[in-house]
Amino acid sequence: MVRKFLYIMAGVVVLLLAGAVALRLFAQDLTEIAFVPSAKFTDQPGLAAASYDDPAMWLARPGLKERDAARWMPDGYQGKDAPVHAAVFFVHPTGLVSREAWNAPLDDQVSLQRSRLFVQGMASPFNASPDVWAPRYRQAAIGAFLTDAPEATQALDLAYRDVLQAFDTFVKTVDPKEPIVLAGHSQGAFHLRRLIRDRVSGTPLAGRIVAAYVIGWPVSVQRDLPLMGMPACKDAASTGCVVSWLSFADPPETEMLLKAYGRRLGLDGRPVGSDPDFVCVDPISGKEDGKSEAKDNLGTVVPDLATGTGALTAGAVPARCGEDHLLHIGPPPELDMGPYVLPGNNYHLYDITLFWANLRADFARRVHAFEASRAHRQR
Repeated sequence: MVRKFLYIMAGVVVLLLAGAVALRLFAQDLTEIAFVPSAKFTDQPGLAAASYDDPAMWLARPGLKERDAARWMPDGYQGKDAPVHAAVFFVHPTGLVSREAWNAPLDDQVSLQRSRLFVQGMASPFNASPDVWAPRYRQAAIGAFLTDAPEATQALDLAYRDVLQAFDTFVKTVDPKEPIVLAGHSQGAFHLRRLIRDRVSGTPLAGRIVAAYVIGWPVSVQRDLPLMGMPACKDAASTGCVVSWLSFADPPETEMLLKAYGRRLGLDGRPVGSDPDFVCVDPISGKEDGKSEAKDNLGTVVPDLATGTGALTAGAVPARCGEDHLLHIGPPPELDMGPYVLPGNNYHLYDITLFWANLRADFARRVHAFEASRAHRQR
């Protein structure tokens, strides 16, 4: 399974890049032609009430053993992790790259396999905890982010209903005293913002949240954070807060990103604006609007397509939150990353793996800070 990870991920990226290169060479008007589904949107009924009681509805959760996608580890990791006692709810990014449907059917094996591999690479930084959960859901197609057609909103709403139902099962299943970490990337992060507003903010559950890692989708300081009821994480020991970043090498070309972002409203239902102010937390230092040198990067996952594996390389990639609120990683890193970088020096697909080992350390550090603070309050 591990050997297949990067091969299949490469296939996903090739599909993404084929459209992205065409857009760059010709015009942004080709966006809808490249990715937006041509099929008619058909709403689907909600899943049965007990659907997420079935382990088969999860890509990761306790008890799946060798089928648990979050247990993947890169070659060369030498860390000796103490167990981290927190339940993690992870929402995977888009695995549906098709114009044939607005949402992935649960029996679609192509998007399922891609989603499993994304969980392997992106949820694995949290697997020092034995309690990592990642649901399957009827994810929206990638084209839903590239149009303002009403079908796009309908597709995202359908996907969100599944994520919300999975989260409700997660909450009722895990230990009611256990700290909770929320995490997601790209479409997963998009849904996670809304979930925090609808299920966490202003509830007793908020007191159990160590951090929310909302990565690869912008979190608006004005339009989102007040409704999420959580601030950005100010430093490496902050808890009850949001960690977010979007990775670009210099010079960045951000027009397409900002256009996609501008199609979606903030959590307050208002447009985010043409010059949005969104959260950037440096994943190396753990500080809001931080800056770190490459030497402090504990490990980037570098793919090796010849062997079908991935290995950690430390000290190769810096991080700096810029005035544009993006995470700048300097010039394109001198690493053999394969054909995965999107046009415009957009390292979206690497948001997590560029800083895999630092995210792992950040997760453990924030959980320990949360436990220490809770123990102090209970004295």
